[in-house]
Amino acid sequence: MQWHTLAASDVAHETKTNVKTGLTAAEAEKRLRQFGYNELAEGKKESAIVVFFRQFQDFMVLVLLLATVISAFLGEYVDAVAIVVIVIMNAILGFIQERRAEKSLAALKRLSAPQAVVLRGGEWVKVPTRELVVGDVVRLASGDRVGADIRLIEAAGLEIEESALTGESVPVAKSAAPLHTAQASLGDLYNMAFMGTLVTRGNGVGIVIATGMKTAMGQIATMLEEADAGATPLQRRLEQLGKILLVVALALTAAVVAVGVIQGHDLYEMFLAGVSLAVAAIPEGLPAIVTVVLALGVQRMIKRNAIVRKLPAVETLGCASVICSDKTGTMTENMMTVTQVWAGGRTFAVSGVGLETDGEFSERGRTVDPNRVPQLARLLTMGVLCNSSELKEENGRRYVDGDPTEGALLVAAAKAGLAKGMLLREYTIEQEFPFDSERKMMTVIVRDRNGRRFVVTKGAPDVLLERADRLEWNGREQMLTPAWKETIEKAIRQMASSALRTIAVAYRLLAETERIESEKDAETKLRFLGVAGMIDPPRPEVKQAVARCKEAGMKTVMITGDHVLTATAIAKQLGVLPPGGKVMDGAALSKLSVDELERVVDEIYVFARVAPEHKLKIVNALKRRGHIVAMTGDGVNDAPALKAADIGVAMGRSGTEVAKEAASLVLLDDNFATIEAAIEEGRNIYENIRKFIRYLLASNVGEILVMLFAMLLALPLPLVPIQILWVNLVTDGLPAMALGLDQPEENVMKRPPRRPDEGVFARGLGWKIVSRGFLIGVVTLAAFLTAYERSGEDLVYAQTAAFATLVLAQLIHVFDCRCDHSVFDRSPFGNIYLVAAVIVSLLLLIVVIYYPPLAAVFHTKPLATVDWLLIIGLSALPTFLFAGSLFTRK
Repeated sequence: MQWHTLAASDVAHETKTNVKTGLTAAEAEKRLRQFGYNELAEGKKESAIVVFFRQFQDFMVLVLLLATVISAFLGEYVDAVAIVVIVIMNAILGFIQERRAEKSLAALKRLSAPQAVVLRGGEWVKVPTRELVVGDVVRLASGDRVGADIRLIEAAGLEIEESALTGESVPVAKSAAPLHTAQASLGDLYNMAFMGTLVTRGNGVGIVIATGMKTAMGQIATMLEEADAGATPLQRRLEQLGKILLVVALALTAAVVAVGVIQGHDLYEMFLAGVSLAVAAIPEGLPAIVTVVLALGVQRMIKRNAIVRKLPAVETLGCASVICSDKTGTMTENMMTVTQVWAGGRTFAVSGVGLETDGEFSERGRTVDPNRVPQLARLLTMGVLCNSSELKEENGRRYVDGDPTEGALLVAAAKAGLAKGMLLREYTIEQEFPFDSERKMMTVIVRDRNGRRFVVTKGAPDVLLERADRLEWNGREQMLTPAWKETIEKAIRQMASSALRTIAVAYRLLAETERIESEKDAETKLRFLGVAGMIDPPRPEVKQAVARCKEAGMKTVMITGDHVLTATAIAKQLGVLPPGGKVMDGAALSKLSVDELERVVDEIYVFARVAPEHKLKIVNALKRRGHIVAMTGDGVNDAPALKAADIGVAMGRSGTEVAKEAASLVLLDDNFATIEAAIEEGRNIYENIRKFIRYLLASNVGEILVMLFAMLLALPLPLVPIQILWVNLVTDGLPAMALGLDQPEENVMKRPPRRPDEGVFARGLGWKIVSRGFLIGVVTLAAFLTAYERSGEDLVYAQTAAFATLVLAQLIHVFDCRCDHSVFDRSPFGNIYLVAAVIVSLLLLIVVIYYPPLAAVFHTKPLATVDWLLIIGLSALPTFLFAGSLFTRK
């Protein structure tokens, strides 16, 4: 139903209501039972048990559980218990993170008004908003939050702030007249009021035409339930890695069993050896370490004013290729600011942004005192007197109580020292004709200390020009001839071309005996004073942040509900819109399918006048083009796109609860520049994950090869399964976590984004793992053979030597993993946590070897000093002997 095109009588007819008496209590109760409460439905909530057991669906975890079953079957109960402990720890970490459940729909519900004033049986009564039904006649007043979607049938100076739904930075003037355009965006439906929006001025009456999930807010809630970001790149890579490791483990087990049987060994013994190799191939601690390292990264990001709500999304920041940013409140201040004033034929620039009253007036680059320019001072004074808003301060925070446009005029006057409180001691307001969307003006009658009375009017410049017959020009009164009018209109067009919102001010002196009965009497024969041009200005730090993102290979796209001209001007100022870049509005976007948009989306840098479903459509088109999409926003209208994007970024201060709950990342300072810092941190986290994957898998390759070489050479096993498990969980675990705290390298933000399909072993990582793992395996086997011969074939002694060599080689190798080329490229003390982790791991190795109860569990013996010297020398060879050789090639 196109409610906005219908006359009030037709709306009443369609909703079966009476605009004079409203619904009867009985009819309202009947409709409530039939259609349900006016509230947003909540999605089905999963129980805590379901969420916990879902943590065991990860592919790597399933592989570990399989290893547990096999170990228990073979009687290796210590191994089985150790793996189970690791799996449960990982599940608990994931469970805690997931139980920070999606609260978006609950937050949407909190935006609904608790009560509404409704006409029931001819009387105005208050009812809970949840009991509103279609056909209810509702009264709206300043300060009310709209409780349902309403078609207005009366509007007196009514303005509604809809930025949460449309992204518009200023309240929308409403009227009751039908619209003649069937297809119109949400922001252009001037005779509608929507659930969750806020009445900022005036009053009105309307008929409820939609409740609950049928409202515009409800449609967003539906999109929020259906939006799905899919698996993150990190999750996809870890799943890929798990599959590779499973194939390797199965292949090794089969190969070892086959070789052993061929060599005449017992089948059971060979199967046990094969399982030992499989255990060596799987880094049991990897899932837990990834989770912990992401959590540590989260703590660092908090220090940079970014709160991460969903752990895996941290790494996704590092490969973001497109940042889709809302304009209002994200790239701009979300505060209307006067930046230019035309008065008496002269143009003045005004400095300062937001609600700060520090600022200067200048003309052609030279500072002027506005109080020494009579026509400028008069315009600012009249702009304050004809103004129903106030500048207030609470808990050290200044805010506008009223309309943002009027607030901008108050701030501009305050910069000239003309505060409203001071002026009201000089002037008395006797009469007021509030702003009306049909007149497009507001008028007051004021009296000064000398008893003189004035009409003061402000409003749309084109309307005031029609009501004026004179103007002030260089301090003198002139008749407003067509030539003068063309001069003023030219100044207005120049402001509009810079996307400034213009408001004109005019006045006239009243005769002593003149009486004003209506606004029609007042708003005539005015003296035109001038025009103030204002804009929601860009945040000063955003331009540099956009440039840094561009340098890092990321495209910034502006998506806003604001008008095309305003969006284009802001985008050019910030460097978002390059020469040749395209702009698309919501009307054109509506005509395109996702497939059609996908073909052109890379050429578009600004989307203006968009609706909530458009944002979701844009995000989906970009994702289908292969981009990793970060979406920023602060309003309810942004929530579905925030959730669907690879990484949703919400504003912490100005953002609605809905946006925060739907996002993966929340910026504490509402600063677009913080996104750049978060992306740097995200890239570093991923590089650190690569570092410890390199470390863990190189260690595992060394373990596999030492076992495989021994079997192929028909030697006893150099390591027992419990020793391999100790290395994988303890020796590898602490240094791997410490690698996750490594500081970023200098060029991390000068590289292009990673390709989303980049494999785990890309950029030479696979070669580094295999080559260094080979060297670790060789020196471990050498230590085993030497100790076995020196000890008179004491197998436990030789296994202890191999165990110690493997641990030491890996603890030295961990410093090599911090560098792309050679261990000498970075100071080992650049990561003090890593140094501490290595020391702890060394102490634990000593304890396992020399503490008798643990030595019995881990099958170790104390080693002679000479063997320790040999072990230290062999352990250092893989890292230092071949530093800079072919083994370190990229």
